[in-house]
Amino acid sequence: MSDSSKYTPPKVWKWDNQSGGKFTNINRPIAGATHEQELPVGKHPLQLYSLGTPNGIKITVLLEELLALGHVGAEYDAFLINIGEGAQFSSGFVEINPNSKIPALLDLSTNPATRVFESGAIMIYLAEKFGELLPVEPAEKAECMSWLFWGMASAPYLGGGFGHFYAYAPEKFEYPIDRFSMEVKRQLDVLDKNLSLRQYLCGDIFNIADIAVHAWYGTLVLRNIYDASIFLDVASYKHVTRWAKEIAERPAYKRGSRVGRAPSPEDNAIPERHDASDLD
Repeated sequence: MSDSSKYTPPKVWKWDNQSGGKFTNINRPIAGATHEQELPVGKHPLQLYSLGTPNGIKITVLLEELLALGHVGAEYDAFLINIGEGAQFSSGFVEINPNSKIPALLDLSTNPATRVFESGAIMIYLAEKFGELLPVEPAEKAECMSWLFWGMASAPYLGGGFGHFYAYAPEKFEYPIDRFSMEVKRQLDVLDKNLSLRQYLCGDIFNIADIAVHAWYGTLVLRNIYDASIFLDVASYKHVTRWAKEIAERPAYKRGSRVGRAPSPEDNAIPERHDASDLD
């Protein structure tokens, strides 16, 4: 263990903008816009301002699933918000999401337009708007919402906790890496035990909970995020792996997961999406 005497918290914390490691330029302890800039607006009813991170692909995969089900009203423009350049702090983005985090959605089919921020809220909004991928029977809906919010509460331990200290922090320390590794593996075990009894998180029917949780934990298992697959022994979670592979083979997942990223050797990703043909 490192010497705990190396750091003593001050009586009053003050911001050192060089203390954020890789995220020095995108994290700050104050809210609000840093510059004036309007957001672009496309031709479709739904305007998505996002990036192809796990939280971002939740929404593009859901939109592609809705389009695959025949809902033409789910057509969308996806604009890239480059968080590394601080685009999430523009006045236009802050108007839609005062929390300055992607994704954010603007529904132009309502009068006035409806803003929705936070990925879970966007997913529920879209599922209810189109009457798809969210059960209506109370017990089934409760199960879906439980797993959906499990994912919302658990993913910060994976991304902001484990991923930050294992992959992004300026220095590696044993205590936080051990702490968050233990929690991520516990979460994987929760998923694995549940999926040993069910095809999907809530039973035999695919729904928004699967999309939301897969964005983080399916990506962890299948795409080796943080270069941590071996470290976390993700291959040992057989049922999670089976579930992750099944969802990754869905046509809508293949389309939605390509949006908001630069093309790579793995797939033909696209930075923005303004027409279905962009993904063809």
